[in-house]
Amino acid sequence: MGTKSERRAAREKVAAYHEARLAELVERVGEAVDRHRAGELDAFEVDEVIHQYHRAARKLWTFCELSGSHAEITAHTIQRVADEGETIDWWQRGEARRR
Repeated sequence: MGTKSERRAAREKVAAYHEARLAELVERVGEAVDRHRAGELDAFEVDEVIHQYHRAARKLWTFCELSGSHAEITAHTIQRVADEGETIDWWQRGEARRR
């Protein structure tokens, strides 16, 4: 466990990551609503996008949970993924399971 300032920095890093990824997910919903208004998607298709958003946002929230030293571990994971030039595709993680 790091110092108080290290823990605060970790929480801030995770919160910033969470907000940025959540904004990306919200953007998907906005695009679907815009496409519905343009007549490109029906209400059921938009509904599925909303459900996928919900699943993805829940998984993102779980990953970013800020309790205790977990924030430091999550911040380290975020940095490691970024250093490796990779990303976590939260939208894809929100896809419905195929039965």
